[in-house]
Amino acid sequence: MDYKITTYSEEETIELAENFESEKFPNMVICLRGDLGSGKTIFTKGFAQAMEIKEEVTSPTFNIIKEYTSGEMPLYHMDVYRVDGRENELGIEEYYTKGGIVIIEWADLIPDYLPEERLDIKIKHSSEDEDKRIITITPYGDQYEELCEAVL
Repeated sequence: MDYKITTYSEEETIELAENFESEKFPNMVICLRGDLGSGKTIFTKGFAQAMEIKEEVTSPTFNIIKEYTSGEMPLYHMDVYRVDGRENELGIEEYYTKGGIVIIEWADLIPDYLPEERLDIKIKHSSEDEDKRIITITPYGDQYEELCEAVL
């Protein structure tokens, strides 16, 4: 089942991320999809802020994987836009069982490397209003369905 949410500002997108963070669990995987500038990193910043991560969260476009360990649990923030066929070399799948939270931007570029159970979040700009986002959330697996029921 898909859930659709509309946000009308960055603050509302951050609030949605904070709501998901409040129900986080070890080895949670969130896969973000959306065009450039759609709000993927804003969502991640909101999630990290709620985890009390002290470092500034930025898009890891050139690093591919950034590890934040100053919060309640580790956050592994990935941006696979520039992976260019090196998925095997990065050990992405190892992060799924490290006990932290994994958030992957551009997850649609690595479908063969995503876990079966995960939360997919697609963020789309509205053509009517540059601040408006249409967010489609798809849970895969019982734990993620329960997460959506608790948050949405």
